[in-house]
Amino acid sequence: MEDENIALNSVLGLELNRVFFAVRDTANKQKIIEFARDVLQSERRKLVDSASPESPAS
Repeated sequence: MEDENIALNSVLGLELNRVFFAVRDTANKQKIIEFARDVLQSERRKLVDSASPESPAS
């Protein structure tokens, strides 16, 4: 499963890179950067939440 996630992230990164360079307007590039940051932060929160135990061990 982790290998699939790495492959998917690589493809998404390449696609984001392609779109970023296809966009000429600086304001739109900034929106792409902000969107990518939001997605990354969301994914990091999910990873942290899934790694932390839901209830204390007894």
